[in-house]
Amino acid sequence: MNKRDAEIEGFLSDFRTRMSDIAAMQRERVKLMATATTKDRQISVTVNANGLVIETKFGSGIDEYSYDDIAKAITRLAQQAAEDVFNKSNEVMAPLQAERARLPKLHEVIPGMPDIENEIPTVPPTSLAPPGSAERAEDELVFTDVEAYDDGGESGKGVTDSVW
Repeated sequence: MNKRDAEIEGFLSDFRTRMSDIAAMQRERVKLMATATTKDRQISVTVNANGLVIETKFGSGIDEYSYDDIAKAITRLAQQAAEDVFNKSNEVMAPLQAERARLPKLHEVIPGMPDIENEIPTVPPTSLAPPGSAERAEDELVFTDVEAYDDGGESGKGVTDSVW
């Protein structure tokens, strides 16, 4: 085997090892769950690795809560659990992020190449505000340049009419 073939084989071996490591991290990450519970242990919410609620439990004293309090508690607990599982996910994937940070960037290897990572728009934070809240009102699309359309209530005048 010549030097070039040995370099290619080494590169492929490193690549396979990294892909195997990434797959192992992903398998570990998808097993993650997080649970948040009220102080009195009457409500608990568990989310999966993607932050989706997979279980909600009520204690025997749940009847002391109003429906509104239960709803607010479930929302708050689901958000807390989702944040917790997100942090756990970051911990699991940290070695991969450290490896990526260690590697040279494309613009460092290819002269004149722009720093693509700096060109990617920053994702704005996702709102935790409920629908209809003041925070969400500023983001709602309101169309003001519109005209009302009245089809006259006639039937049989469309593309399915026999004259077509």
